[in-house]
Amino acid sequence: MKPLRFGVALPNFTTASSTPEIGDIIACARRAEELGLDSAWVWDHVLLGSRTPFPVLDSLSTLAALAVCTERIRLGTGVLVLPLRNPTVLAKVTASIDRMSRGRLTLGVAAGWYQKEFDAVGVPHAERGRIFQENLRVLYRLWAGEAVSGEEGPYRFKNTVMVPPPYQRPRPEVLIGGYVEPVLRRVARHSDGWMNYFYTAPSFRRDWTRVREYAAEAGRDPDDLTNVSELVICVADSYQEADRRAREFIGTHFDIPAWSDCSPESAVRGTPEECAEQLAAQVDAGVQHLVFVPERYGLDQLELIAAEVIPRLRRLVDVPA
Repeated sequence: MKPLRFGVALPNFTTASSTPEIGDIIACARRAEELGLDSAWVWDHVLLGSRTPFPVLDSLSTLAALAVCTERIRLGTGVLVLPLRNPTVLAKVTASIDRMSRGRLTLGVAAGWYQKEFDAVGVPHAERGRIFQENLRVLYRLWAGEAVSGEEGPYRFKNTVMVPPPYQRPRPEVLIGGYVEPVLRRVARHSDGWMNYFYTAPSFRRDWTRVREYAAEAGRDPDDLTNVSELVICVADSYQEADRRAREFIGTHFDIPAWSDCSPESAVRGTPEECAEQLAAQVDAGVQHLVFVPERYGLDQLELIAAEVIPRLRRLVDVPA
C-alpha cells in the first residue's frame, strides 16, 4: 500500500478582479514545505474564460521560480495542456526545471478542453487526442538523453540529443489527467498514474477501478500506478458556514466543464472533524495523494489543514504515513 501524501494547489490562477502575485505563490509553497506537506501544484492554461478572462501565470515559469525558492517539496503541474506545447521545447524546459529543483518535478498533463485556447494557439481542437499522444512520445524520447532519429507527427529528428537530460532517471513522473474512457485507458498504458480534480469519492472509486483494470489488461501491474486528487477545502466553525464559503469560492474561481464528473459537491467543508471524515471517505475510495485547494487560497486555511485536519485524518485511516 502506498503511503498517504498531501499537497497544496497554488494561486497562480485567480479571478478577473485580481492578479496572481509570485510573492504570494512562493510564500504559500514555502509555508506548505515548513508544515510538512509533500507537494505544491500550479494550474495551467494559456487562455481561459468564456465571458471574463481568468488571469494565469504560466505554470512552467512559476515552477522555475519555485525550484530555487524551495528545498524539499515536490513541484507539479495540475495539469499542463500538452497539445498546446511544442514537445521539443517542452522537453528542454521541463528537464531544466527538474535539474533546477534537483529532481522534484512531477508533470501532470492532459489533452485540454477549452476550444478558444486551441484556436488562439493554432492547434486543431478536434485533433487534440492524437497530438497529445505524439507530444508525449517526443517528450519521453528526448528526456532519455539518447540520440533520437525519425519522425513523430510533424517533428523530424536526425541523431538529435537533448542534454542535459532531466535530473530524475529515467525521467520525471508523468500523470495524465482527464475523465472520459479513452483518457483513462491512456493513463493506464502511457503514464505513471492519474490526476483528477473535484471528484466525489464514489466517482473517484469508479474511475480509479477502471484505470487499474485497463492497466492489468495492458500487462502492467496496477499497483505501480499512483493517483492525485485535487479538492477544494474550507475549514470553519460549522458545516453551514464552510459550505457557503466553499461554494462561493468554486463559483468565482473555477470554470467546471459541464460534461465532466467534476462537481462542487466534492468540496471538503465543515469543522476539522467533518473535513477529516470527508477526506477519509476519499482515502477509502483509493485516493493516495490529496492536494488541497484552500478556500480563497488562505494561509490560515493551510495552517488549519496541517494542524487540525491531517492529524485527525491519520487517526481515521489505516494508511502508511
